[in-house]
Amino acid sequence: MQTQLPESLLATDRGQRAQTILRSCVHCGFCNATCPTYQLFGDELDGPRGRIYQIKSFLETGEATLRINTHLDRCLTCRSCETTCPSGVAYGELLEIARESLPDDRVWWRRLLIWGLKAVVPRRQLLRPVAALGNLMKPLLPGSLAQKVPPMRVADPLRLGTHPRKVIVLQGCVQSVSTPEVNTHLARLLDARGIEVLDVRAETCCGSLALHLGDEPAAIGAMVGNVRALAGYLDSVEAVISTASGCGVTVQDYGRHLAGTAEAAEAESVAKKTLDVATFLAQSGLRFNRSREEKRIAWHTPCTLQHGQRSRGVVEGLLRAAGYELTPVADPHLCCGSAGTYSILQPDTAQALRDRKLDSLEGGNPELIATANIGCQLHLASAAGVPVVHWLQLLK
Repeated sequence: MQTQLPESLLATDRGQRAQTILRSCVHCGFCNATCPTYQLFGDELDGPRGRIYQIKSFLETGEATLRINTHLDRCLTCRSCETTCPSGVAYGELLEIARESLPDDRVWWRRLLIWGLKAVVPRRQLLRPVAALGNLMKPLLPGSLAQKVPPMRVADPLRLGTHPRKVIVLQGCVQSVSTPEVNTHLARLLDARGIEVLDVRAETCCGSLALHLGDEPAAIGAMVGNVRALAGYLDSVEAVISTASGCGVTVQDYGRHLAGTAEAAEAESVAKKTLDVATFLAQSGLRFNRSREEKRIAWHTPCTLQHGQRSRGVVEGLLRAAGYELTPVADPHLCCGSAGTYSILQPDTAQALRDRKLDSLEGGNPELIATANIGCQLHLASAAGVPVVHWLQLLK
């Protein structure tokens, strides 16, 4: 793709990177074939190729319209297009550059909603009381709004041993409030196999929420805080483990996001040490048994795992080895519509994608649906005909 970016932009690292990404696109359109929103709307502007053209136009002219924000906001950042692209276009990174640069000309109530999400969700001390209030008021809320209220649970206290082998398990934001039992269950699984889980209390939000909403300063601040909290433990642990694939894909990219900062070297070390829990369990050669009577499982691979981390087949192998039967799922590459805050900011589109995904997942008559990301789990569970669980809870 030919570009004519202004010299002032090309004088920056961001401008140089944008030009490299834009010029790698060859207009083939293969990306549209696997884009959930293009399939839903059939509009070129709601597919990756059309969005790339819109970003190119904005970066070249500096002129933005509400229409550009509308079509970029509809993007799930699922990165299915990256998996499909034969030219290796780093679409997700280009989208970050655009979102950070575009003026926010959204309507006032949407700006207020985005501000509220950035203020509350990444902070557990605020999210807990807000979630508690939301659950208290849930019977009085409209159905569509009630579905967005995250459940609130308290994990059982842990009494585990100490072991020479140690790991850190990231606690996350929404997961630590809504499904804390996932990490508690993992800690017990690892303790029974001679691996100790360290609790890093200074760990905070990974930064992905602010990043996807175009707030680079907030995202970088969260990332720097986590790097400082985790770096001192790296020599004493085998891995930093993520049980929420959305957090994992962001932490694994800390080296890129913090390149050129004072924390660059430590960020790269944290990123390299961070593994999805399935990767860690598979590499460790640990064996597990079934923990549930239900045997037929529909496996939903989150986009952040299959397209972001490029991890495929690992969870499936662990579940089959434990004795589960995986049911067939059509179009497993397509997003469920959760996508972090997307299901709140784009509820109609998210619901349409969720319903289509549930048709695929439930098509093989499973007894359970399993996934690897808190957002997907809550979003699918809001309308699923069978229980939706984190796949770790299926092991013992």
